[in-house]
Parts: sequence; structure tokens; C-alpha cells
Amino acid sequence: MPERLSVIFVGLGPIGQEAATLALKRSYLEVRGGVDIDPQKAGQDLGDLLGVGRRLGLNVTADLKRALAETSPDVVVVSTGSYFPQVYGQLMTVIEAGANVVSTCEELVYPWAGYPDQARQLDMLAQKHGVTVVGTGVNPGFVMDTMALFFSGICQQVRRVSAWRIVDAATRRRPLQEKIGAGLTPEQFRAAVEAGRVRHVGLRESAYLVAAGLGWRLTDYQETVEPVIASEPVSTEYVSVPTGHVAGVRQVGKGFRDGEPVVELTLEMYVGARNPRDVVTIDGVPPVEVEVPGGIHGDRATAAIVVNAIPRVADAPPGLLTMKDLPLVHLRA
Repeated sequence: MPERLSVIFVGLGPIGQEAATLALKRSYLEVRGGVDIDPQKAGQDLGDLLGVGRRLGLNVTADLKRALAETSPDVVVVSTGSYFPQVYGQLMTVIEAGANVVSTCEELVYPWAGYPDQARQLDMLAQKHGVTVVGTGVNPGFVMDTMALFFSGICQQVRRVSAWRIVDAATRRRPLQEKIGAGLTPEQFRAAVEAGRVRHVGLRESAYLVAAGLGWRLTDYQETVEPVIASEPVSTEYVSVPTGHVAGVRQVGKGFRDGEPVVELTLEMYVGARNPRDVVTIDGVPPVEVEVPGGIHGDRATAAIVVNAIPRVADAPPGLLTMKDLPLVHLRA
């Protein structure tokens, strides 16, 4: 790995901006630019957009290919979509330019779960160009999968893995509150779930990542999405939820081996959640239960793990990899 890694950021929403701001503070990273198709962002100096208090002399562009040609980055951070098909074309463009990829795309955390053919094509292209592609984040990417696999390292045997994440969405950004249906009536919530507008993306990918890490082959996967109904009025900066309306989601994903549930992931994400926390439980020898009181802040921690993963991805063998394939990702000050 070179002494300094050059990086550009594609997708400068809240997560992309926080990750870029953090990267500017890392002496081993050289930020060379930003890409975003939003006309209100394209053309701005990156320093002005990030609000870092100084101009960086790097104009945000809407043209990904041009940015890649002009900056020749070692690593590209892609934060443009949750669904694998949304980012597939961008990933191909970056790979063909000879750059490694770290992405916050939830389905890229384990794309073989939903898109095995495209994942295989991406892996082959990455190997051909000698670059590495990894999807990461907090959920998926850490709490419900990588953290569980890490703690399985002290087990002689694992029979079942469970993770339970309770998140107070009142502290999170507007798009997330909209994605969990906060403020909708129960009827509107059900219609939005049917249309695919309301749900958390990534439980399936976490379940398959855990299984792959443990050497299990899942024979079935099932997922349910139910509303959490407000028992009292609750308001955030972006939404007001009357009593009886939807405060958020309770989503459960289960991975099965031969009819038995071996991975169970429960996400409760709603405004006004009490006692937020993250809990990972391993039914094994010895049994393990780990709790993070207050829970891990999804946005801040996602920006952190993306930046902290950059050196690991730059050093990794080429191909489409997952967090289980990387050495331990940790803070490098």
C-alpha cells in the first residue's frame, strides 16, 4: 500500500459528506474529488459543500468517468443507492478505470443473496482489472453480521445466531425516517410496504453473510415487515406522529438450514424508541451475548467504517469481497 491513498467520493448525501469530511482528517488519505448528479452540488468546491471552513480547490462534478480520468484514484467510495442494480453500472465504470471500491450499498454487503449472476460478473471484472470491491456499513456490514462473526471466534461450536437492534429514528436523517414510514397511517404503511417504498434494506444480506462466514448453506430465507404503532404522540425535526399512526418498522429476517432457523435478525427502528440498544446472541459453546447500550449510531458509524476500511480494501486481493474476507477493520488515527 502506498504511503497515501488517493480517494474520491461518489454520492455526496449525508453519509457521503460525513465520510469525505472524515477522510480529510486522515493523513494517510488524499481526497481528490467528489461526484454527485445533484445540480445544486455539482460545480461547488468540495470544501464549501462539506462545510469544512476552507476551499479545497476540488470542484464537485456530475461526470463520474471524467472524475476518474482526471484524478486516477486508488479507491472510490460509492454512496449512491441501497439496491445492487442501482449501483451496478457505477461499480463497473469504477472497476474498468482501475480503482478499488468501498460502498455503502446495503445489497453489496452480500450480493450473492439476491443477484448471484451479476455478483459473479462483477467479481470476474474486478479480478481482471486487479481491484477490490467491498460493501460495508453498520447495518448491514457490522452490527448484525461482522460483529457476530467476530464473537464466534471464541466459540467451539455455534448452533444459532441472533441479533436484535433497537434504533430511535428520531435522531436520524429525514430519508431514513421516511424509509421506515414514520407518520403514516397503518393502511398507508401496508401500501408502502407492498410498493417497496418502506422497509430496511440489508437484513437478507446480513443473514447470508453470517451463514457464509460460519460455513453454513441457507436453504430458505423469510422476512416480515410490520408497523410499530405510536402509543402516544411523538415529533421529530421532520415528522409528527399522532397516537395510532406508524412510528416505524419492526422487521424480522430468518435464515434456515434444513427447516431450522439458524440466523434470526430483528430490527426495530422507530421514532421515540425507548432503551435503544444492539444485542448479539450466539447459541454455542460457550454461549455469547454482547449488548451495546444505547446502540451504535448508524450514520456516524457508517461513515467511520467506510473510511477505516479503505486501507484494508486497498491491500486486499482483487475481486468482489465481503467484510468476512478482510482483516479486522479498525481505526487508524
